This record gives sequence, C-alpha cells and structure tokens, in this order.
Amino acid sequence: METMRFTGDLSENLEILFNLCQVISFLDFGRAVEWSPSWRVHLFHPCSRIRHSPIGLMGSAGEESEQRRKMQNQRPAGVRFLERIRGTKFTFTTYQAIVLVLTFLAYASYHAARKTTSIVKSVLDPKTTQLGFSHWPRLYFHGGVQGADHRPGLKNGWAPFDASDGAALLGQIDVAFLASYSAGMYFAGHLGDRFDLRILLTLGMIGTGIFTSLFGAAYWLNIHSFYYFLLVQMFAGLFQSTGWPSVVAVVGNWFGKKKRGLIMGIWNAHTSIGNITGSLIAAAMLKYGWGYSFVVPGTIIAFVGLMVLFFLPVSPDKTGIENDETGLAKSAENICIREPLLEGHSEEKERAVGFLEAWRIPGVAPFALCLFFSKLVAYTFLYWLPFYISHTAINGRYLSDSTAGTLSTLFDVGGVAGGILAGHISDRLDARATTAASFIYCAIPALFFYRIYGSISLWWNITLMFVAGVFVNGPYALITTAVSADLGTHSSLNGNSRALATVTAIIDGTGSVGAAIGPLLTGYISTRSWSAVFTMLMVAALVAGLLLTRLVVAELSAKIESRSQTGRPSGSSVPETLV
Repeated sequence: METMRFTGDLSENLEILFNLCQVISFLDFGRAVEWSPSWRVHLFHPCSRIRHSPIGLMGSAGEESEQRRKMQNQRPAGVRFLERIRGTKFTFTTYQAIVLVLTFLAYASYHAARKTTSIVKSVLDPKTTQLGFSHWPRLYFHGGVQGADHRPGLKNGWAPFDASDGAALLGQIDVAFLASYSAGMYFAGHLGDRFDLRILLTLGMIGTGIFTSLFGAAYWLNIHSFYYFLLVQMFAGLFQSTGWPSVVAVVGNWFGKKKRGLIMGIWNAHTSIGNITGSLIAAAMLKYGWGYSFVVPGTIIAFVGLMVLFFLPVSPDKTGIENDETGLAKSAENICIREPLLEGHSEEKERAVGFLEAWRIPGVAPFALCLFFSKLVAYTFLYWLPFYISHTAINGRYLSDSTAGTLSTLFDVGGVAGGILAGHISDRLDARATTAASFIYCAIPALFFYRIYGSISLWWNITLMFVAGVFVNGPYALITTAVSADLGTHSSLNGNSRALATVTAIIDGTGSVGAAIGPLLTGYISTRSWSAVFTMLMVAALVAGLLLTRLVVAELSAKIESRSQTGRPSGSSVPETLV
C-alpha cells in the first residue's frame, strides 16, 4: 500500500483529510456521509475554526442563520432601536466607538462620584489645627501662615467631623471605602466571568449612585452618626469595585492586541477626567449645601448606568456581528495549534493559576508592590488635596472651599498629561520599568517643591501642582494600563488568559490596599503637620522606585546586550531573564 504523503499546501492536505473522513464514515456506517456545501467551504477556508468531528460538521445554512438571529436578539435594546430607525445595522467600527464612549463615560462617572468626599471635607471639618507647625525648618517657608480666624468660609462644620478628631474620622471614612473597594474587586472579577458584564456594570453604577446620594441625604435628614457615614461609604466601595474589571473586560472583547495599547492609553484618561468633573460639580454645588455635592454626581452615575444598560454591547459574540480583523489576523498555523481539526471535543480548558503561583511570575511582585506605594501617593492627593489647599495660606491668604476644589483639578490635568507622556516615552524606548521608575523618582522633588514653594503665590501653586500631577499620576497610569499587556507576553504564562486575569487582580488589588492606607495615615498625620504628610509621600515614592530597581537593571542589561550583538534594541518590555 502506498504511503500517503502530506504536502506543504494547506488546501491539498485538507482535501486528503476530507477523503479520509469519507472512507472512515463509510466503514463505520456503511455509507458515505453527505457533507453540505457550506461546511465543505468552511473546512477548506484558511481561517476556519473547526471544533467538531466529521459527524458534527453536518449542518445547514438555516441552522447558522437561526443561531445568528439569536445572537442578534441579545444586542442591547437601545442599539436595536437605533438600528431600526437607521434602517441598517451598525458596522463593527461603530460598535467599537459605542464601546469606547460608553465605557469612558462609565468609569469617568465612577471617579466623579468618588471625588466628592475630598471636596466636602473642608466643609465637614472646617477647623485649622496647628497649621503653622512643621518639623521642617521654618526658613524654607515663604508667605507665613496667618491665623485661621481670618480665613473666609470657616463655619461650625458638621458633627461628628467638627470635633478635634475630625480629620482622623474622615480618614477612617476613606479607608472604609477603599478597603471594601479593594476586597470587592476580587469578587467583581469572579462575577464578571459568570454573569452578563452589562448587567453587572449597570447594577454597580446604580448602586454607587444610590449610596453616594445617601451620604449627601444626611444634610437634609440631619444625620450626625459616624457609623451611618461609615456604612454608606463601605457599600459605595463595594458597588464601585464593579467598575474597573467590567469596563476593561468589555474593551478587551472589542479590541485586538495590535491596537489595544494605544487605544487604552488614551482611554485611560477617564480617571483624571472623572476626577476633574467630580471636583468641579462638587465645588459648584457647595453654595447650595454640601448634600448637593453628593446627590448630583450620584444622579449622574445612575443615569450613565441606564445608558450602559440600553446601549453597551458586551462582545461581538453576543451581538452576532463579525469582526473583520480576526479573519485576516489568524493564520492556518495558529488554527491548527489552538483548535485541532476533526476532533470530537473542544479544546482543553486553560488551567487557572493559583494565587501564590501568580506571585512567582517574573515582574508581578515588583510591579504590584510598586503600585501599592504609587497608589498610596496618588490617592492621598485624590482625597486630601482640596482639604490641604483650603487649609494652607497662599500668599498669606486662604482660599474658599469651592475655589480650593476647583484649583485641585489642575493636579488631575497634570495626571492626564503625565499618563500620555509616560506611555509615549515607554513606547519609544520600549522600557516600561525604566520609564515608570524615572517618573517616580522625579515625583520626589516635585512633591518637595510643591510643599515648600506652593505657598508663595497662586501661580507658583498652580505650576508646581501641575508638575506634581505629571510625575505622580504618570507611572500610576502606566502600570495599570501597560503591565497586563507586558506580562501577558511573558513566556511563563504561555498565553494563559486566566493567568493574566489573576495577575491583574493581584496588581490592582495590592495597589488598592495602598490607596486605602495613604488617606488613612494622612487623616492622623495631618493633625500634627502637613509637612510630615509630604515626607510620608516622598518616602513612599522612593520605595516605589526602588522596588523597580531589579526590573530596570534587567531591562537595561538586555538592551545593552542586544545592541552589542545585533545593533538594535531588545523588544521585550519585561525581560525574560528576570526570575
């Protein structure tokens, strides 16, 4: 019997396999299986994705159409309504635009609702305690601090935050929110894999709106119980934890790896845009009563949540629309590796990586711990910067609460510029760790100069605040957007998406713990000295930079070695030699 040889041509090899299947089916069933023309074409298409045995390949075009109709019925009601008015269905690019806009608005509204507490702090606790004391030499300070009695806007405050321990109580409110947020993020990611992301995101946004408004409702209900505010913030944190894993998963479903880095780098500006919007809204509402500063952002996020419910398409699979990019991007070789031809069972499920095993993946521990200290600094500014500005004399004068809240948005403007700049530099240099560490080290003198010279004049304060925002939020944004992609290409992961999800949860969860600790410590330390708070922030930034030292050395060593051998830089952002 002559040996059957396979050629290098894919179509000829598939033709041989097709003939073999016909012979096998005749031997098993006494007759040749009738293959439909559509399945025969599907089999020989170079980008086909076959998951079934020859018997399972018998089908009709009518069954495929019925399945497609079912998927199209899963499209959001608002999308179906717009398509009916338009008369034609949206293209794949239009769906991508809808996803980008809605997820951007969704997470921006999360941060807008989250920012309100920092604006209202100076109203709840208007006193100035030991503002003139510092463990740094007084000769460094220009424009001495005048008495708090002359500061405009000082009122009685709101019990229980108007007592001597008011700043500490506000710090406990912050840590309650952030602790429940960081713990809830792990559960939110788990639920997101099992439930409709659109429903989960909607429930999270509406729940956030309800509990944000309940915090402000204490203004009209005359509630002064500390435990009321504590519980409301804890539930708000749990609902807020649904935001990040949901929006990232939805965006990842619609954008391939080739465009994901650039798109998500720009898309990540939603954090700073949300902070700016929340600050402006909360500051503008203070003249009507601090309760409105919570109710208005809470109403906005609930409204955006309804938009998500009616218009957000979760994935192409659930909308029945084909992605034109996938057919061209996948080669026959990848298909044969990932989805073997003519098998009667689906491919083996990816094994979930354990918690401790994920920590041992090169790069996870240093980036996670670095994000811990980076978020500690960033979130301390997020929750305490308006309070600090309103309690610090600038050119011998104190600013009103609303003005301080508006002025604090310039830190977030610097954060937008820093995130884009850090991403651009890291792309050009192909050095994530080196870029992040450089920005973190630059943040140390930026923080020092802002504390020392920010009180000279309003323009000095604005300039130094903007610079601090660039270097504080730049590496924070870079790590949260680029690390997942870098670790996803690491050889130890072998393309395991479930490992990537675990790694992302570890890094973000660890960073959120630092985000909870920073504002808590600030609540206690600020009662003694704001200079001590800035010292804490500079030490945290130093530690964050040192934690990336090993990655930076390995990254630079790989580039030097690559240049000496090939004359061109290495293409790995996370060096494979780092173990």
